[in-house]
Amino acid sequence: MSEQPINRVVIVGGGTAGWLTAAVIAAARQAQEADPTPPLSITLLESPDIPTIGVGEGTWPSMRSTLQKIGVSETDFFKACTASFKQGTWFQNWRTGDGDQYTHPFSPPEGYERINLSEYWAPSSDLDFDEFSSAQASTLKAQLAPKQVSTPEYAGVLNYGYHLDAEKFAAFLQNHCINKLKVTHKVANLVSIASKDNGDIDAVITDQADQIKGDLFIDCTGSRALLIGQHYQIPFESKKHILFNDRAVATRIDTSKANLPLESATLSTAQDVGWIWDIGLPDRRGIGHVYASEYCSDDQAIDRLDQYAKHNLTAAYSGPIEPRIIKFDPGHRAVFWHRNCVAIGMAAGFIEPLEASALVMVELSAAMIAEQMPPTRAAMDPIARRFNKKFLYRWRSIINFLKLHYLLSERTNHRYWVDQRASSTVPEDLLELLSIWQYQTPWHRDQEHVDELFPTASYQYILYGMQFKTMQNDHYRQKNKTSAEATLNKRQEYTTKLYRALPDHRELIAAIAKQGLPKF
Repeated sequence: MSEQPINRVVIVGGGTAGWLTAAVIAAARQAQEADPTPPLSITLLESPDIPTIGVGEGTWPSMRSTLQKIGVSETDFFKACTASFKQGTWFQNWRTGDGDQYTHPFSPPEGYERINLSEYWAPSSDLDFDEFSSAQASTLKAQLAPKQVSTPEYAGVLNYGYHLDAEKFAAFLQNHCINKLKVTHKVANLVSIASKDNGDIDAVITDQADQIKGDLFIDCTGSRALLIGQHYQIPFESKKHILFNDRAVATRIDTSKANLPLESATLSTAQDVGWIWDIGLPDRRGIGHVYASEYCSDDQAIDRLDQYAKHNLTAAYSGPIEPRIIKFDPGHRAVFWHRNCVAIGMAAGFIEPLEASALVMVELSAAMIAEQMPPTRAAMDPIARRFNKKFLYRWRSIINFLKLHYLLSERTNHRYWVDQRASSTVPEDLLELLSIWQYQTPWHRDQEHVDELFPTASYQYILYGMQFKTMQNDHYRQKNKTSAEATLNKRQEYTTKLYRALPDHRELIAAIAKQGLPKF
């Protein structure tokens, strides 16, 4: 049994998580087709009764390389998924609630590999830290695109990810998987699971009397977690005591006739309780209010979201919104890979949409499985242990990074914000980092792993966007003064150049729809 080859992968659950996982694993195996190992069959079982939540989705720049690796055209992706560019997140009213704002752009500060510009910035500076250090902060605020129509697919003048329609994206991936990557698609409901004598899953049985046997089963059944949770009873670890939000109300606003500017950043606007996301697609805006049910009722959240639409999307607002209420328990599984079953997507966990970490965790999980696919059952357990260790660290990183946004807020208008700063709700390792950052700015020395989810540049953007104060290092400032001045001049020159060269975001999206982007 231990030498049983792993050549049948069964993915239970469709949607973005299931189809993206299938695409990543199938494309990786196709790239290795000259390898003498047995061919890998991939079957995806999808329920006909579970709809995709298509409220609008943001990705990280990693999605560019993922789409390229699975073999899709970026032009086709834009057209099929009604996609737009995302260059970061634009935070509003998070610090004081009095009109404050800052951005977390995807491009690091100018010259970040050799000079730490945060040492030369202070809250009293003429420019906010984002514009002081990054040209992208200025261009995204001006609704400029991150590339030109002559820039080849997946290349960028500035770093970027995407905004997309999640429902259309899942359908796009499904079509690619079935027609290009030879993934077998089964449409049926899971009714039972057959186990082997050693406790592994042997097969999943459907309501169509199908018995789908496999060697590795991937649970993409969302929060139901039919395999990892219901079958294996792997406990779910709630993190609600750290990150309070457990609800969202979401809706779509048709903007096809409103001629609104097309933002190239996710707008995140803090509220009395929680925050509102605003994602711009070419024909609509996806908006949603994330909140904590302990502090805010559903009706209050719906009213705030309606008021937001009325005041910020006036040209497209046509009456009270029709919201969808989404309930979730922030947290993750105690382990993600148990025996021959691994959970991906919401089956593994979900925190909240802040900083859009959900899809990147799907990408990373699928990529690690594809790269380290065990050749035999005997090889699976050590790979599973490595996988669990890596992703427990990544979930902890997400929790710390998101908590930082709340911890640094100075808002006092509601108990929600005051409670977020209580030391009992803050992970000890985050408190330790904050104590260090009072005396030295985060830079390369703070990065424990080469593949950190949030590099130190991201911490700089949040810390100093929220006016965090770090003691200045006079020795570093004096020693690198000439280099810093040259870098800041280069940033200013580059910003001016970008303003002249980059097209309006909506203008580029229209050009892609009409003529497409050049191939590499």
